[in-house]
Amino acid sequence: LPISLCLDNASFLEQLEELEKMFQEDHYPDSEKRREIAAVVGVTPQRILVWFQNRRAKWRKSLRQSVKGNQKNPASSA
Repeated sequence: LPISLCLDNASFLEQLEELEKMFQEDHYPDSEKRREIAAVVGVTPQRILVWFQNRRAKWRKSLRQSVKGNQKNPASSA
């Protein structure tokens, strides 16, 4: 079952907020850090690994889109 189906909405949002905070600190947590995060959030370290992989993909995609947006709408330098 997806994690959101196992928890009430408030708990899920708290977990998501905690994960996002951890992501801002470190995009590539090592296995020790993933175990710590898993204990705090209440899921397995494997789920933390997958969440970070997906979050990095989302982050890279947003970076690419912002670069494309800047190229399409360059600030006029003249």
